[in-house]
Amino acid sequence: MYLVLIAWLYVTLLMAVAEATSPAGSLLGALVTFSLYGLLPMGIVGYILGTPARKRKIHARAMAERAAAAEAPSAEPDAGGHAPAAAEGEAVAPVRKEP
Repeated sequence: MYLVLIAWLYVTLLMAVAEATSPAGSLLGALVTFSLYGLLPMGIVGYILGTPARKRKIHARAMAERAAAAEAPSAEPDAGGHAPAAAEGEAVAPVRKEP
């Protein structure tokens, strides 16, 4: 994949050099040639061809996070699987206004 990208960028670089050194050419034309024929299309192609690798990396990261979460002790309340404690008696009377 990268070999094709590098080869096309080399070809467009040579096109830009030919544009710049031509008697009718200019440096602005060479820059436009290199960016529109080389950098922009190869950037898009590289992004599209790199999508499966990015998805695999994201999936592997998510699986590693799940494995780490499964191994770590849980900090959630009542995550131990035990029944909750019974309600205690009223140790403190509710505060009311005096009549």
